[in-house]
Amino acid sequence: MKYSKGQIERVFVVRLEDGDVVHRCLEDLAMKENIKAAAVIAVGGADSGSRIVVGPQRGRGERPVLPNKATLSGVHEVAGTGTIFPDQDGNPMVHMHFACGRGTETVTGCIREGVQTWHILEIVVFEICGMEAVRKTDKRLGFKLLELIGD
Repeated sequence: MKYSKGQIERVFVVRLEDGDVVHRCLEDLAMKENIKAAAVIAVGGADSGSRIVVGPQRGRGERPVLPNKATLSGVHEVAGTGTIFPDQDGNPMVHMHFACGRGTETVTGCIREGVQTWHILEIVVFEICGMEAVRKTDKRLGFKLLELIGD
């Protein structure tokens, strides 16, 4: 286990609108507001055709890890949580998972493939200050892993 300590600085309340792509809007906000680290929570709707990563294709022995993807069929209710940290080039990068439910079925995964807002999605961004971290590419896994700086 590795960890770093920080404190909550600013808090942003964001309302995404119909058709907005979640991770792009959050990365734009982080760029505009110079957010280097944040925790994120979300609630609202995801539109039909939104895509999420629902795990690896084969599991532990696969290198690099190949994503298993799903496309939402129909509008889904969502609850999500994630983080924002810069990649090795200094660009904000969202890592966020949504639980997407419709009827009695739920699919959960990473929103990086493109989740579009259905009418409204409410997001709260808690900026974290007093610590540093960066997402660096791990060539063996093919992921951008979080690397804590200091502490």
